[in-house]
Amino acid sequence: MNAATKIEAILYLKGKPLSISELSEYAACDRATVEEGIIDLIDEYARRDSALEIVETSDGYSLQLRSDFHDLVQTLIPVELGVGALRTLAAIALHSPILQSDLINLRGSGAYQQVQELVELGFVKKRRDSESRSYSLQVTSKFHQYFQIEQLPQPFSNGQEQRQLELELQAEA
Repeated sequence: MNAATKIEAILYLKGKPLSISELSEYAACDRATVEEGIIDLIDEYARRDSALEIVETSDGYSLQLRSDFHDLVQTLIPVELGVGALRTLAAIALHSPILQSDLINLRGSGAYQQVQELVELGFVKKRRDSESRSYSLQVTSKFHQYFQIEQLPQPFSNGQEQRQLELELQAEA
């Protein structure tokens, strides 16, 4: 097994950027051999037109998916959302569009960070509301595709809500 193949295996198994000295230690070879192996790997991946690439980051060298494939990652790898973010997303979906200020009143100040996360993940779109200083929040088509929801149920109209309250009051009496 040559040094480049061993370095490739180490980068794959560690799954994070590694410095030349770390690679040298794991591969049990000198720095010059590691540097030569890295150059060989970079060249090999470039020639092969691979989905993977070796990149140098501030933390060291890393084996990663080429940026051309990030859309595929978003499609294939499930997003992990915490309970709070899911509840915030549900509130946005049920009241869409909703002003961020109203959402904060409903969910608390922790929703600011959750909204930011949901926007970055592409589930929520945020735009400045023309009638207030707040943002208008709305679910995106990615939300509908990801959760396989064609249309959300409409919240009660005022008349329906009133009838529901009357029925509840009658039941209690």
